[in-house]
Parts: sequence; structure tokens; C-alpha cells
Amino acid sequence: MTTVAAHATLPKQYARLTEMLREADTLKSVGAMLGWDQETYMPAAAAPARAGQAALLARLHHERFTDPKVGELLAACESDPTLSAEGSETAANLREIRRDYDKATKVPGDLVAELARTGSEAQDVWKKARAKSDFAMFAPALEKMIGLTRRKAECLGVPEGGELYDALLDEYEPDARAAEIEAVFNPLRDRLSAFIADVKENGTPPKTDFMSRKISKAGQHAFGTAVLTALGFDFNAGRLDTTTHPFCSGMAAGDTRLTTRYEEDNFADALTSSMHECGHGLYEQGLPKSGPHAGMPLADSVSLGIHESQSRMWENFVGRSRPFWKWALPLANRHFDGALHDVDLDAMTAAMNTCTPSLIRVESDEPTYNLHVMIRFGIERAMIRGDLAIKDLPGAWNDSYKSLLGIDVPDDRRGCLQDVHWSFGLIGYFPTYSLGNLYAAQLWETINDQIPDLDTQTEKGEFGALLTWLRENIHRHGRRYTASQLCERATGKPLSADPLMRHLERRVKPAYGM
Repeated sequence: MTTVAAHATLPKQYARLTEMLREADTLKSVGAMLGWDQETYMPAAAAPARAGQAALLARLHHERFTDPKVGELLAACESDPTLSAEGSETAANLREIRRDYDKATKVPGDLVAELARTGSEAQDVWKKARAKSDFAMFAPALEKMIGLTRRKAECLGVPEGGELYDALLDEYEPDARAAEIEAVFNPLRDRLSAFIADVKENGTPPKTDFMSRKISKAGQHAFGTAVLTALGFDFNAGRLDTTTHPFCSGMAAGDTRLTTRYEEDNFADALTSSMHECGHGLYEQGLPKSGPHAGMPLADSVSLGIHESQSRMWENFVGRSRPFWKWALPLANRHFDGALHDVDLDAMTAAMNTCTPSLIRVESDEPTYNLHVMIRFGIERAMIRGDLAIKDLPGAWNDSYKSLLGIDVPDDRRGCLQDVHWSFGLIGYFPTYSLGNLYAAQLWETINDQIPDLDTQTEKGEFGALLTWLRENIHRHGRRYTASQLCERATGKPLSADPLMRHLERRVKPAYGM
């Protein structure tokens, strides 16, 4: 692997370019801090002021990043053979800076600021509307946000042979196309539907009543913190807080924030949410954010699909496994005052691997999770095309849940208001969750081949070898390779749905006595 030279020995134009980009990145990290605060500790009355702060910071970051001087320095660096040598780290940085710069300069600063302002305002309205289960309360804010997001997509431009939605999808999964996602999702949907039907018709549901036992929030927090520490999350460089909708924010070197939520009658939700966000956090802490790549693309994640592969791996492939619970069940009982003392390992493992269609995406089981994602993918694609009016969103949502999952949606809170993403204009984000599941399953098979005693280590609460593998094969590369290249380098194969289906067969069917 070609290593970047010491900063002082690089050409002056590259040093100046990195200096300017780091200043822009600092502004971005301050914006992330404001966003985290809004989701955690900000007083409710501060929402209007926060919207103005978010808008100003977004504008300043955009102006700094799209400064014509950045373009001049970038062009000068691209023409320097010492920097653009094929396979070098500097060439990878320049390639990704060019990609980001060309996209950013297509979007006016006023629109960037208005998107930030509206997103901050809409998020506050979403919280209130969700609490009251009142979509009509949220609809005007969502309609404004979708309109602005569509304008942004128009500025970015429709890729050749693509659609407007692709311009937004590209921000989260570079070079992906909605038609390609659909071509992956449709056969996967059919395979998952057949799998779910088989389990429902031929299996015996495991006992799960103990999963709703009352566990104090303090006990859940202590247990979750102990688990995350064992997984390798560095609490000296991060923290865990509570919020309405869990998320991870990797703000800067040495500052990665996780959030989760607690319900006294659903301890598993807090644990899986915490492990999910920890997976994101471990990726953020493993990126080379300090040193010569600080503020540069090689210090950033390659795609949300890869990012989600890390969170879904720790949440599901580790967190729902029998080896994990052999270690974690006694630990849970210590923090839960023995509330699960009569639950044995087989029962706990089976209860963590159910296959039951449900209303809430973040609480859903592994087999049905991707169906939740597919519903959102279809809806947001239709909203951007203009085929679905915002006022008709609840009806379309409810119809999709009935058609694909066979369940009736009782209210907006457990329906189209359950996710925070659309309030921020994060259109194109949802498909990456399922891509993450596919990447995670394929990586997991390779990891088990290369760490044959992984189960034994997990039973002891030892996760260092797994984290080291991820650091070496995924985290340290940043955006040096594309997502598909990274997958193939790590596993030797292009992405396939087969590993995910094999995983579900091995994990879920035994829980149902099949």
C-alpha cells in the first residue's frame, strides 16, 4: 500500500488544498455537534434559533468547500504526476475531492442553507407530530422538505439513463442507481417472502414472553455500556446518550457520539439499537481521521451501504448469536438483578431470532427487516417522481404494509411517522440498510473462514480479533476503494444475496424447530 509522504514534503498546492478542506471539515463537524445537541439535550424552545444556526453553518461550509480557490488548487494537484500516480493515496484523495467538489458546486449556497434550516425545523415538528400520532401536523413541513430535496436533485442532474432519485441515492451509495437497487430488491423480496411463509407454516414459534419483563432503564444502560466496552468502543473518544430515534455521529477525531433509547418492557430494543450504533461508531473510530488524511476523503466512510454493514454485523450477526448470549446472558442478569435467571441459553437465542412481521423497522427481526426497507424505498422514489402526493403518504404506507407484511397499521406513530429520515431530507438513504445486510452477510462468511475460532472467542466476550479484521479490511481504507471494490477485496467475490439467505436459514429455522 502506497503511503502518503510527510505533509512537509508534499507539493505546496496539495498542502494548501488540504488546509482549506480541513477548515471546511471543521465547520461540518460543528454542524454535526449542533445536530447531535438538537437530538439529545437542546431545550425545546431553542428550536427556532437552532434552525438559523444550522442554516448559517451549512452556508459557511458550502462557501468554504466550493471556494474557486479550492477548484484551482485541485486542478493543479491533478496535473502533478507526483500526486496523481495510479494507486497512490494522494490520487485517491484527489479523485474523491473532485467528485465532491463537482457535485457541491452544482448546488446554490442559498438552497444548501434553506435545506439545513428546513431540516432543523421539520425535525422538531416531526418529534411533536410523532408524539401525537398526527401526520397532518407534519405534512406541510414534509412537503416543503421534499420540494427542496427535489430541487437539489435537479441541480445535481439526472445521471445518463437514470432518474431524478438517482442524484440523491448517489450521495449515500456512490454510483448506485434506483433501477439497479430494484433489480436486487425484487428477487430478494421474493426469496424473503417465501422464507417467511415457510417458517410461518412449518415452524413452531419460540417462547418470547420473557422479553417484555420490566427492566430498569438504569440497568439497561449499565448492561449496554458494558457490552459496548467489550466490543471495543472507546468511551474516552465517544459517549452514549438517549434520543427519540437512535443514531451515531462521528463528528471528529476523538469524538464519536452514540445514542439509543430505553423502554422498561423491551430491553432487547435498547441492546440491539446500542450495538447497531456501536457498529457505526467502531467504523468511525477506525477511520484515519487524524494525521495526513484529516479532513480528507480517505478519512471518511466509503458509502452508507458499507457503513450499515458494520452496524448490522454487530447488531445481528454478533448480537443475536448463541455464542454472544452464552457470554452476555450472565452479564445481563448481573445488571438486571437476576430478572432473566430462569431463561436458559437456548430460549434466549431462539427469542432473539424470531420471524414475525411487525410495525416498527428498528424493532423488526432479521428476515422481515428488509421488507420494511423496500417499502420506504418505493415510497420515497414515488415522492421524488411526483407520483405520490404528500397527503396520500399514510394511505400508501398502510397499503404497502398490508400487502407486503400482512399487517394493519393502527396509527401514524407506528406508521409513516416512525422514522426521522425524511424530516431531514435524507432521501436515498433507506436502500443502504438492505445493502448493508447483504455486505455484512458476505463479510461474515469470510470472517468466519479466516477466524475459525470466532465463536469460541465470542463465548468468552473477546471481540478483539473480529474488530482487528474489520479495522484491517474495511475501516482503515476510508474512500480509497469503491464499496463494490472493497467488498470484493475483502471477500474475493462480488456482492450476492446468497450469504444472507444462508445466514437466515442457519439462524432462524433452528429457533422454530426446523
